[in-house]
Amino acid sequence: MGVMYNGEELETGEEDFLLEPVYDDEICPILAEKENITLTEDHWFVIRWLRDQYKAEGQTPNFRNMIKALEEEDSSKDWKSHLYKLFPNQPARQAVRIAGLPKPYGKGGY
Repeated sequence: MGVMYNGEELETGEEDFLLEPVYDDEICPILAEKENITLTEDHWFVIRWLRDQYKAEGQTPNFRNMIKALEEEDSSKDWKSHLYKLFPNQPARQAVRIAGLPKPYGKGGY
């Protein structure tokens, strides 16, 4: 079953990832609710960062590369533990799903 958004059903595939990216911010709370997550500013920081990565690379990074890049962006946080607080169910996958992006390659991106 897909995701209802703006009166239409968006197709999802394996593990409920959207098959096509949706960059509208309004979809994120809908997707987050399915994951029992209430979005905060830190969630939005990660979501926007992932969307930028997807637009630039055509995919999202794996967890290790995600941590490294986020630490370069903002070194004020321990991103490894913080990502697990924000997205407790496999951060590199759950964050991508909530961002409205397709399923990452392999174990979660490049």
